[in-house]
Amino acid sequence: MDEIIINTSYTISILSLVVIAYGSVLAVLYFINNELGRFSGKFSMKRLNFVKINFGYYLLLGLDFLIAADVVRTILENTMQDLMILGLSVVIRTLLSFFLGREINEDEEFRQKIDEEIKKEGKD
Repeated sequence: MDEIIINTSYTISILSLVVIAYGSVLAVLYFINNELGRFSGKFSMKRLNFVKINFGYYLLLGLDFLIAADVVRTILENTMQDLMILGLSVVIRTLLSFFLGREINEDEEFRQKIDEEIKKEGKD
């Protein structure tokens, strides 16, 4: 039973790394594509903001998987020191997730506000 729990926790941790790595590769590719647009006049700050928001979602998902792996791992680690370390780890990752999520929401709201202003200017 212990081996199943350890393997489950390990698998969830690997999954989180895959999600973060995949999001990183996508973000780099979109970023490079957008930056190359500077030469052809197709560069867009809106696209850059899109890259940032999408990358943030992948980071959040990866952090959530890491938290889940820690929770599964607590089933086996019963000493107070192990539980304190895992608890601290979960608190830090949860705080990172919270603030990253808040920043993503603020970026989306800012982008929507800019879109509305551009639409208003186009009607005038």
